[in-house]
Amino acid sequence: MVAERSGEIYGLLYRLTGNAEEARDLTQETFLWAFQYIRNFRGDADLRTWIYRIAINQARNRWRWWRRRRRDATVSLDAPDGPFGQPLTATLKAAHGYDPENQTLAREREKVLREALRTLGRSYRETVILRDIEGFSYEEIATTLGISVGTVKSRLSRGREELRRKLEGSL
Repeated sequence: MVAERSGEIYGLLYRLTGNAEEARDLTQETFLWAFQYIRNFRGDADLRTWIYRIAINQARNRWRWWRRRRRDATVSLDAPDGPFGQPLTATLKAAHGYDPENQTLAREREKVLREALRTLGRSYRETVILRDIEGFSYEEIATTLGISVGTVKSRLSRGREELRRKLEGSL
């Protein structure tokens, strides 16, 4: 399960937190929690949705922990832009090989998108990431977040609109 899902979970947590080190810690905590409580998994939902729900709850708990200590964000002094010095999403390459200009433009677009996502409200950010990046269905998102499908659609619409406004302002 760890080998199969850890990359996905790390990606989700990185998008939610914006911090590579924090995402690594939360990924470990997610799987530790899942192993401790696997006996409580009833099978009502898909195992993937259950793991994602644990990951999101871990991120929420960490956010609350930092907020109680009046530290809304953590900063790692030696953290690169993404894991292993690379951006999270694959960089664009020209059809005929390495193209530094396209790679630089792709990194800049990705950075702007990541920053805009980071400034969305938590509930909107979670919904947009689960739908548009992770590819969850409305029903899977509803199960993962413990909300109704109507609420998922509403948050997704409002989150996309807010993201669109933020991106228009920064481009």
